[in-house]
Amino acid sequence: MLPRGRAMATFRLALIQLQVSSIKSENLARACGLVREAARQGAKVVSLPECFNSPYGTKYFPEYAEKIPGESTQKLSEVAKECSVYLIGGSIPEEDAGKLYNTCAVFGPDGTLLVKYRKLHLFDIDIPGKITFHESKTLTPGDSFSTFDTPYCRVGLGICYDMRFAELAQIYAQRGCQLLVYPAAFNMTTGPAHWELLQRGRAVDNQLYVATASPARDEQASYVAWGHSTVVSPWGEVVAKAGAEETVVYSDIDLKKLAEIRQQIPIFSQKRSDLYAVEAKKP
Repeated sequence: MLPRGRAMATFRLALIQLQVSSIKSENLARACGLVREAARQGAKVVSLPECFNSPYGTKYFPEYAEKIPGESTQKLSEVAKECSVYLIGGSIPEEDAGKLYNTCAVFGPDGTLLVKYRKLHLFDIDIPGKITFHESKTLTPGDSFSTFDTPYCRVGLGICYDMRFAELAQIYAQRGCQLLVYPAAFNMTTGPAHWELLQRGRAVDNQLYVATASPARDEQASYVAWGHSTVVSPWGEVVAKAGAEETVVYSDIDLKKLAEIRQQIPIFSQKRSDLYAVEAKKP
């Protein structure tokens, strides 16, 4: 990690709210085109949404799954290098040793694969009369944390349902993250109820920026995404938010403001470690 004095205090983040179709090659082409657009607008860190190369659903995961590296991640590597950005590759269904994962690959400005994050908490819910979904029918959960360093700050990764688990965000904060990015596809039941609330909660609890990148809403899809890709400040303010349509959301991340908030309300030095702790059991 860079010494504090050398880190840059602000940078532009872009969230790509992609309209995902059933044609993988089209999704990849559109995604790369929007990464180029974000770079032209000055973005240094860019995120795609959850399941950006495939429709979201247990029946689609086996059909669209790829190895990493593979077709989709090769395209991401190339466009990250071309645009000289840190590219958080949303997520794709990944196949590895006969198992399927919901995986986020991150590429540096030179096109190098920096980290690979596999969704830890699988989306298995049952709200009678509203929505039933079980990712565990086809997917396997990951078992490790993922952070990566930029010249600006350290970034922690989660995917969608992971956002409900406050402990994951706390561990990332303990590890020095100042931005958490969750590629995510909430739905028309949980979206209006919890989408913004969870992001604001994670941001205030840990005094860091939280960003979510959702697919655009497609009313004809078998799973209808809520959309509303969002950036929340460490003060809990929504500083950028999309509607439901395909768009790119921009936010200038101000790390000086983050440092001021942590100084004004110094919760990290006030925690009662004699009474409680959140502890990582793996590196």
